Amino acid sequence: MNEKLVLIGAGSAMFTRGLVADVLRRGWECELALVDTDSDALAAAEGICKKMIAARRAPVKLRATQERREVLPGATVVITTIGVGGRRAWEQDVFIPRRFGIYQPVGDSVMPGGTSRALRMISPMVEIAKDVMELAPNALFFNYANPMAVVCRAVRKATGADMVGLCIGVFEVGNHLARRLEADSSEFQYTALGINHLTWFVEARVNGRDAMPALREIAAKHMAEGFGPEHLNTGSEEAGTAGIDDAVADRVHPFCCQLLRAFGAYPAVGDRHVTEFFPAFFPEGKHFGKTLGVDRFSFEKTIARGDSIYEEMREQALSPDALSDEFFEHAGGEHEQAADIVESIRRDLGRVYSANLPNQGQVPNLPPDVIVEAPAVATASGVKAIAQRPLPSGIAGILASRFGWVETVVEAALEASRDKFIQGLVMDGSVTNLATAGRLADELLAAQAEYLPQFSGATQRRAGRID
Repeated sequence: MNEKLVLIGAGSAMFTRGLVADVLRRGWECELALVDTDSDALAAAEGICKKMIAARRAPVKLRATQERREVLPGATVVITTIGVGGRRAWEQDVFIPRRFGIYQPVGDSVMPGGTSRALRMISPMVEIAKDVMELAPNALFFNYANPMAVVCRAVRKATGADMVGLCIGVFEVGNHLARRLEADSSEFQYTALGINHLTWFVEARVNGRDAMPALREIAAKHMAEGFGPEHLNTGSEEAGTAGIDDAVADRVHPFCCQLLRAFGAYPAVGDRHVTEFFPAFFPEGKHFGKTLGVDRFSFEKTIARGDSIYEEMREQALSPDALSDEFFEHAGGEHEQAADIVESIRRDLGRVYSANLPNQGQVPNLPPDVIVEAPAVATASGVKAIAQRPLPSGIAGILASRFGWVETVVEAALEASRDKFIQGLVMDGSVTNLATAGRLADELLAAQAEYLPQFSGATQRRAGRID
């Protein structure tokens, strides 16, 4: 395959390494352009990629730049993985709400952390989309950056760009549920619908037989036995995690089990993310005897692991030593389906993936145009959603309220509106009163001011103060 891939946010160490390994494994003849505004992260990513390409004598032309417009012309695939402000800004998204008694295990999708992150992400992503539409209008345009639903909705609303949001979470939870059912993943079929990081497995089959009753029985058994440390603690949790591996670890997810029993569908992607959509259920972050983000899914350990991965990549990039064969072995992660989807499109294979696309009727009882994570087919015509049956009314109601939050946060970012930021915090359900929402909004805006120039003077422009 002869592609020109532009990876924007190439300093995302594991994604870049994994994507390049997948490209090399497939033997693609292509151009690969790495883009990142952080010169140090870009240099590390470039160094690693050079070593990987040289070690495999691959027909890949590599270029690295901080200026995306230099490399977008002629691009056939554009992938965004940016994280504005990096882990240092992400820390403030989580640590500031803690001072208000709000505990987040992730803080990149919903709750105050996800709302704050959205404000930083939307303006740069809209500018990227405008450049893609101008300089590479025919490119496949994939986004992996969070908060997924907010970013994709904002980009489409502001620019009309045909952005497709991708996340490995549903695929990995599918594998997790197959193991729970003692089935091979090839025997397990499912339908999962919802919003990214709260996508509901409404159908599950093993070799064509309905497996939902068996999943409900497994959940009931866990609930009857209780959720002790032997179920909830695993080596991966104690070590801290950087992403989706929480969802795929063979541990019990008690809150997901409770939701399965209550709503008849299993939510992805595990308690680490799903609990954030129901903050009222976890006052002060209490989760089955521990505290979310502290000693359950430790946020500090997640950040430390991310820093460690980056430092390891930087050292490997600068080291004169050759890369080991293990470096090229297949590794799971967010990158995993990107090359596979491109291949399915170019060869018109019609493979089905979970994708984030506007609702154009594929889920008939969700609002139009909201970004729904649902099955989609990858053919020569691109990634297209597959029509589904209506969701159960309870699940549709939960999602409809969350999509209302998405629209409010998108408007807050596009309009630089402090008032709508506060509205988003209130709608999210993490804060207990309007005064708290106002103070929290102001502290987050102050802490992230470097990345929110459009909000400068917002407190003077607002129509009326809420505090």
